[in-house]
Amino acid sequence: METKVCLHRIYFDKATHGLLQINGKNLSLVIELPWIANQHSISCIPEGTYPLRNRYSSRFKEHIEVLEVPNRSLILFHPGNNAQRDLRGCLAPVSEIIGMGWGNNSKIAMSKLLHTLKQQLPLGTVTLTIQEATSETIIQHIKKGKL
Repeated sequence: METKVCLHRIYFDKATHGLLQINGKNLSLVIELPWIANQHSISCIPEGTYPLRNRYSSRFKEHIEVLEVPNRSLILFHPGNNAQRDLRGCLAPVSEIIGMGWGNNSKIAMSKLLHTLKQQLPLGTVTLTIQEATSETIIQHIKKGKL
């Protein structure tokens, strides 16, 4: 069975905030850089569907890589509580959004994401779909900054 990860986004001038769902269930909130035409290191990535895989580095330890992003590489889900300081086009799961591009407890949210996807990622059956939030319920979750 394919695992479907969906990121519903709201775009702001200085950041992008989102709600991450796995198979339709809320998992965490996400902070990202603002949309700046997919520019390397200063923009979030385009909406679309991307395969995911496990990745390990000495800097982030266990984390998740987003593959096949047009004109971009090494797009990761990794911990970060401040989009401008901690991200270069990557995505940071957070437990709560506390300000524009700011979250908290990112390591806890990242651990939850890894635990949820742990079994499926090595099989190559996990895709991430990124789309603008349209449901008023989802928009309110993101704006409220808590699940």
